[in-house]
Amino acid sequence: MIESPLEQGKDEIISYQLNTTPWGGTPSVPVVTIYDVTGGVYTALTVAEMAVVMPVNTPSISVDLIILSPLKLLTVGKLYRVEVKFTSGGDVWEPYFLVDCKN
Repeated sequence: MIESPLEQGKDEIISYQLNTTPWGGTPSVPVVTIYDVTGGVYTALTVAEMAVVMPVNTPSISVDLIILSPLKLLTVGKLYRVEVKFTSGGDVWEPYFLVDCKN
């Protein structure tokens, strides 16, 4: 995403949206994976960590938009990579954006 990295406060709860038009639109089968990329080391969040920051990981689709479940309870000082994998026009895409947790 062009806006990346995004800032999110530790107490904020945000449902991000991804416009899939640049990848052909009409997305299907969205899957969200989150990594802690603080310090340049990529570490996938564990099931327990995902249960905290995105307890309901069921993205929805509205035309060309993928609406992510709310992201919340992030840890101050951590940088998160949110990957959104989806299918469009028979191709599988996986754009991502970064979220920097601020106080």
